[in-house]
Amino acid sequence: MRTFAYWIFPIVALIILLWGSLFLFYPTAISGLETLQAFYGSDDELIQITIWDLRLPRSLVAIVMGANLAVAGALLQTITRNPLASPSLLSVNAGASLAMVTATAVMPAFFSGYSIAFIASVGGGLSWLLVMLISGGWRSNSDRNRVILAGIAVSLFCAALTKLVIIIAEDHAVNIINWLAGGIAHTRWVEWWIILPFFLLSVIFCTFFAQKLNLLNLSDESAQSLGIDLFRLRWLANIVALLIIGSSVSIAGPVAFIGLLIPHLARYYIGYDLRKTLPMSMILGGSLMLLADITARAVTFPSEIPAGAILALIGAPIFVLFARGKR
Repeated sequence: MRTFAYWIFPIVALIILLWGSLFLFYPTAISGLETLQAFYGSDDELIQITIWDLRLPRSLVAIVMGANLAVAGALLQTITRNPLASPSLLSVNAGASLAMVTATAVMPAFFSGYSIAFIASVGGGLSWLLVMLISGGWRSNSDRNRVILAGIAVSLFCAALTKLVIIIAEDHAVNIINWLAGGIAHTRWVEWWIILPFFLLSVIFCTFFAQKLNLLNLSDESAQSLGIDLFRLRWLANIVALLIIGSSVSIAGPVAFIGLLIPHLARYYIGYDLRKTLPMSMILGGSLMLLADITARAVTFPSEIPAGAILALIGAPIFVLFARGKR
């Protein structure tokens, strides 16, 4: 009964945020009651179209994207055994952004949908591989701080190259800069169907491998003595993390801090067992992304700012606390 109570509150909070995200701080005023009526067949066709075709896919994409980034952060922290690991600090976001910006600037008509998500995943994978090679992160006795420092260095390098691409491809500069700010205002059902398979991949992986991933918190010798193929498990976790990060970056840009903050909050709330931490991270990550999107509309209503800016404002001071060791 106590365990059930731990789950019911965040789930109810997510449902309330989903409902609020469909009518709060939009230029076209629709009440909360009218939003509920739209799901049962409202007589007002404009409300039906607004909720179903414009606002609902945006909110669902926010939930799934937040869940994906939170799981990716938890996986990276488990793989590296570093509590500060996240897609943004380990340059995965930066590498994915560089690959996507380059691809869309060179051949914008060729890359779209799943192809651009794949390109972003490859870019993130290459930058992550570079970080691990520089820091020697594959070694069990590697310095955890070196991985973070290498990630920051590679992120800065990728960011510099991204700016160079923007300068060269000035015809696409405005769209690229808006995308780099991170936001989901443009998302519709097309983006939902792009990101959904990657979310299902993360759910399936977490369901079948969470118990084995728990063993990564042990020493390599202890895990291998229990019959775990650490090389295979780490590679699978890396590939899943890169795919779900790439799909999220391809849709909303390099959204930061969800992958860093949410796994810590989930562990604090539900414990360190990844069989509980990973699904809780999904719920909390989706909730935080929804909250950031609502806040992004509220700050400059009736216009809006990118949700990525709100997440940066929330995450930056908390990251400072993490860096100082006050978790």
